[in-house]
Amino acid sequence: MEFIDTHTHTYDEAFDGCEDEIIARALAAGVSVQLQADVDSRERERMFALVERHPGVLRPMLGLYPGSVDKDWRREIDALEAWRGRGIVAVGEIGLDYHYGADTKEEQKEAFRVQLELAAAWDLPVNIHLREATEDFFAILRDCRHLPLRGNLHAFSGSAETFDRLRRLGGDWYVGIGGVVTFKKASIGEDIKRIPLDRILLETDAPYLTPVPHRGERNESAYIPLIAAFVARQKGISLEEVAAATTANAKRLFSI
Repeated sequence: MEFIDTHTHTYDEAFDGCEDEIIARALAAGVSVQLQADVDSRERERMFALVERHPGVLRPMLGLYPGSVDKDWRREIDALEAWRGRGIVAVGEIGLDYHYGADTKEEQKEAFRVQLELAAAWDLPVNIHLREATEDFFAILRDCRHLPLRGNLHAFSGSAETFDRLRRLGGDWYVGIGGVVTFKKASIGEDIKRIPLDRILLETDAPYLTPVPHRGERNESAYIPLIAAFVARQKGISLEEVAAATTANAKRLFSI
């Protein structure tokens, strides 16, 4: 079986000194590709250095994370152009996060809109981070319906109705399902039954959001099969079916 981790941060300081070991464990678990989510210019050099050490296995995204948006956000986005020719598979992670960034709401909305336009111009999918900003997110997407957008909502913990609402806006959209789906009180554990398999991607967001039974530990891409197994049980299908479908979805969306 082959799996793809569509959102991880293997270059994070939490893995400092053991990145090669983490990548080797993922490969041994059948995770053939790990998509690296970009955050901002402070971590970008570190990410690309690791990607270059593991070509084909690690694939980079490029974008400004909403938690990194400040008064100088335009300068950060302008700096993305210099990295465009480095094998980018998506513009991400981008989006809105009002949980920690309520004081930068307006800047976040503008930065998100500009990066959606950038993704359309570059003909790349978007990898979206969304937290406590659902209505503003949908308002921006409605305004951008003229753009040929495609992408996924990463770490999706919303409802099947929220995903249906997204699809009605047009575009080619998926959800990234990670460790939260295995949490006992997470509603997505039930809602995953109603989200079509051909719209599901697997991810870890490592080193965060570790699935059960490792919750509380550092997450890593080798745990993708645990997430896939939970999805398979909830849908009443085989692990092989989940692996095949989600891997095909990722290859199709990210052109890998």
